[in-house]
Amino acid sequence: MKRKKITRIASIVVLAGLLVGGGVGLYMFNMPHRDVQSAKVNYVLTSSEIVSEYLTDKVAANKKYLASDGDSKILEITGIAANISENFKGEIVILLKGPDDKAGVNATFTIESNAGTSKIVVGKTATVKGVIRSGAAYDEDLELYENVILEKSSIVNN
Repeated sequence: MKRKKITRIASIVVLAGLLVGGGVGLYMFNMPHRDVQSAKVNYVLTSSEIVSEYLTDKVAANKKYLASDGDSKILEITGIAANISENFKGEIVILLKGPDDKAGVNATFTIESNAGTSKIVVGKTATVKGVIRSGAAYDEDLELYENVILEKSSIVNN
C-alpha cells in the first residue's frame, strides 16, 4: 500500500514538472525577438572609435557595450565600406573600416534588414545600426586583428 502511494506521488510530481517545463519552453520559444531597427540607439560612433576603444582597454569597452543578459547595446557606426560579402547563412556582411585602422566593424544583416545594402559601395562612407556581439582584439597566435561584430544590422543612411 505504501509503495503504491509513493509511486503515485512521484508520478504526479514528474508530470507537474514536465508540464511546467514544457510551458516555460513554449513561452521562451515564442517570445518576441528584440526589434533592433525600431529601438533607440545607445551609442553613435565611428568604426575607428570603437576599434580604438577595444584595442586600448577591452575590459572597459566590454563593460560599456556588452550585457551579460544578452540585451547588448545598440550602436550606430559610421565608416568606410571596405568589403561586402555573404556569410554561410546567405546574410550580407559589410566591413566598415577607417583608412588607417588595424581592424574594423563587421555588420551582419538579416534577410529582413538587408534591403538597403545594395546601395552600399565599397570605398564610400556608410552608417549602420546594430547590436554589438563582440569587440575588436588582437590574436597573438594568428598574428591578426579581429573585427568588432554587429548583428541584426540595418542601413541608417548612405
